[in-house]
Amino acid sequence: MVTLPGDAGRESTAGDAMAVVDAHGVVTGWSEGARLLTGYAAEEITGRPVSELVDGDADAVRRELRTGGGGVVTVRRRDGRRKELTLRVCPLRGANGEPGGYVISAAPDDDGRVLGELGELAFRQASVSMSIFDTGQRYLRMNDTACRIMGRPEAEFTGRFFPDTVEDAEHSRGFLHHLQEVVETGQPVHYESWTRAPSGMRMHAWNTEMWPLRGPSGQLLGVALAAFDSSEQHGAKERLALLNKAATGIGTRLDVIHTAQELAELAVPRLADFVSVDLLDSVLQGEEPAVGPVGGDLELRRVAHHSLTAGVPEAAIGLGTADVYPPSSPPARALATGHAVITRSGEADLDDWVARHDDRSAKLRESDNDDFSLMAVPLVARGTTLGVAVFVRLLTPQGPDPFEQDDVSLAHELAARAAVCVDNARRYTKEHTTALALQRSLLPQAVAGQAAVEFASRYLPALSQAGVGGDWFDVIPLSGTRVALVVGDVVGHGIHASVTMGRLRTAVWTLADVDLPPDELLTHLDDLVGHLGADESGVGSEIGATCLYAVYDPVSRHCTIASAGHPPPAVLFPDGTVEVVEVSAGPMLGVGGLPFESTELDVPEGAVLALYTDGLVEARDLDVDAGTAALCAALAAPARNLEDACDNVLRALLPERPADDVALLLARTRGLDTGQVAVWDLPADPAVVATARQYATEQLTAWGLDEAAFVTELVVSELVTNAIRYGGAPIQLRLIRDRTLICEVSDASSTSPHLRRARTYDEGGRGLLLVAQLTDRWGTRPTGTGKTIWAEQALPVP
Repeated sequence: MVTLPGDAGRESTAGDAMAVVDAHGVVTGWSEGARLLTGYAAEEITGRPVSELVDGDADAVRRELRTGGGGVVTVRRRDGRRKELTLRVCPLRGANGEPGGYVISAAPDDDGRVLGELGELAFRQASVSMSIFDTGQRYLRMNDTACRIMGRPEAEFTGRFFPDTVEDAEHSRGFLHHLQEVVETGQPVHYESWTRAPSGMRMHAWNTEMWPLRGPSGQLLGVALAAFDSSEQHGAKERLALLNKAATGIGTRLDVIHTAQELAELAVPRLADFVSVDLLDSVLQGEEPAVGPVGGDLELRRVAHHSLTAGVPEAAIGLGTADVYPPSSPPARALATGHAVITRSGEADLDDWVARHDDRSAKLRESDNDDFSLMAVPLVARGTTLGVAVFVRLLTPQGPDPFEQDDVSLAHELAARAAVCVDNARRYTKEHTTALALQRSLLPQAVAGQAAVEFASRYLPALSQAGVGGDWFDVIPLSGTRVALVVGDVVGHGIHASVTMGRLRTAVWTLADVDLPPDELLTHLDDLVGHLGADESGVGSEIGATCLYAVYDPVSRHCTIASAGHPPPAVLFPDGTVEVVEVSAGPMLGVGGLPFESTELDVPEGAVLALYTDGLVEARDLDVDAGTAALCAALAAPARNLEDACDNVLRALLPERPADDVALLLARTRGLDTGQVAVWDLPADPAVVATARQYATEQLTAWGLDEAAFVTELVVSELVTNAIRYGGAPIQLRLIRDRTLICEVSDASSTSPHLRRARTYDEGGRGLLLVAQLTDRWGTRPTGTGKTIWAEQALPVP
């Protein structure tokens, strides 16, 4: 504003046109209003005589204006048109009181006046906050929106330094910096900020534009600004960013508790100061929870919580602890209705619930701030209620604000995402537990009835796959104190691989009971896999598997090994050296039509046989040779026992999360002393039966087993008689004293005897029946020259 001394103090409005002329009538100043009125820019008219604008006698006009202080003058516009203006002249007097120049102003015509008034109204009534500051950051003007936001009228701000008018020091520093930047650079500034309005309104996001205000000659007069409240846009952007992060940050693992913790950590501090997640026990156990809302007293278990403050001081319930929620509590109401519940301290239901809970009321008393806003949101997926998430904001004068509808929408989105992930994890847990239980039920739990080896084993399912696979191992007692060591691997993962593994394991047990040599056993197993892989039309094998089958005899200390596409075993000898057994790899099971070969190996007592699946030696991205070398090095490392040796091998070869299933079987061999075995070669003469009984009786006496003599004599008599009558030479009798007493008779016939029911008047046919009734087990096995019939009985109790 400019006050003209010759016009009774009238203030010229923003629409006035003004010119400054010196004592000689030369224009020295030209306003924007003058430009709009005449069309001449300041640079075009400054320095020229003002009389050039007058249409008519310029001298007469000059005299009239000087003496009368104003008058009506016809002026030539830049476009050639003429316009009559009512001019006012105000002298500018020097130190001696003489006029040193004049300020000539022209009031706008009606159209100009209307435009000026509209501009003022537009400034006053603008929906955005607008203010004008001088170059010293003092208020000059404020519109109605700015006054409403600041909470005070314009008069209380005019002339005041901006930092003196606000309490938010941090916001004041940033705002002042930008005001000063515009003054210093003369360039507009645009920036965004997030702050609470001084009037006490909720937190706002501001989109602010500042620009310099210049006078007619280009001098900087001040800074104008317009601040747009972009809270809704800012909030929408923040919510979208949080939801985008939730899409990748929640459900990264198929683990119920881990997923709940991800939800809590994501929501703090973006949505709340404290978040807790409580689930129904049925969810944690992998069971099917109730469908739809649930009501009444609810027992929920705390699975996750997170706080803005270290140590989670707000938590009244420990992780893993169950708590009962009454129907009036916000979490129970949320689960009963299926909708979010918002409440705040001071409301009756919330205060009553907190007061009835000793731990919660104690936590509230310990807190420096007892004013808070709470939002309980149900976790519902596929129509199934899983639990509830509770969001808490601690309220202070500086923020944040209580929860509102936008927060409910965001929390529902997060809870829905988390609920689906929790339900997926629950379903996975259920299926994984079922599959793992199935697989472990198919693996050996304890092996009784053999003393040929001492063994230790490990099975690790692949954590990055379905959690279960087709790897298996077995220790199978055989006749004659021998033992079969088996390890196999079905291609693939999941329940299908586990079921196939179970079928193959059962088949191996059945074939081992027939006492087939390793190469013949694998041949039969290969045929079985081919049948299993064929579809209903009998076309194509879809099952792939490898297997290693080894038979160790503690009497001869001899091991026979056959492989169906499986990695070879390693042997740790008593002197500490480790060797990989060179076996014929053979084709994988299911290929069909190709032979398997057995490898013979003498194994000293105390040696350790290591059988394993390929997941062990191919871990850490090693090739097979490097992995096998690492296995040998790990086996050679000192270990107190086989359990420690297993742990050493796994630590040395496996990463933290194996990519494939791993099975490992370590077996330390034992040997039978010569004093525990007695062998007699017998001629094919019926008269030798009595001699065989005598040999057996004398040997039992030497072993101190006279109580077993009666049954042993009957068994020897029957088996030797059958060998002489039906088998033929060479005939051999062998007694073995180990954990049981074993009687074996070998002959040259490959025909296996079988039990039959003798008729009343038959003179024979009851021998094997007596053997079966008097002993614990009996059977037959093929040999290279015929067969061996064996019978096993328990040792007498001392």
